[in-house]
Amino acid sequence: INMGIDINHKHDRKVRRTEPKSEDVYLRLLVKLYRFLARRTNSRFNKVVLRRLFMSRINRPPLSVSRLAKNMGRDKRDGKTAVVVGTITDDVRMFKIPKLKVCALRVTDGARSRIVEAGGEIITFDQLALRSPKGQGCVLMQGC
Repeated sequence: INMGIDINHKHDRKVRRTEPKSEDVYLRLLVKLYRFLARRTNSRFNKVVLRRLFMSRINRPPLSVSRLAKNMGRDKRDGKTAVVVGTITDDVRMFKIPKLKVCALRVTDGARSRIVEAGGEIITFDQLALRSPKGQGCVLMQGC
């Protein structure tokens, strides 16, 4: 006699965020926007941005201006927009900052003044969605 195997479904739970824990209305509006873009465009960029918008602050470590400049200084990255789903912080160890085009959730005051002073530009994610809905001309970066 062949007996069937009783499979225990006690632990069959998909553990991943489907929305941010934060109650921040502006973050929730960004999630609405990028959820739409991820669904309607065949761009992996939007799916990655949406997934990172769900993340906790511990999983969105800050990125310093020096690391940002170093990564954007690589070949074929001039004129592109650096996209950071997190905070961009100032780095006093770097004296001269190149002209950067940056999109981030948050930029500290020191970093903001230095980027703008160097002739750079800081945009928000809703502005990025209007400029490049599929993430074309963007370099996605993470802190640490």
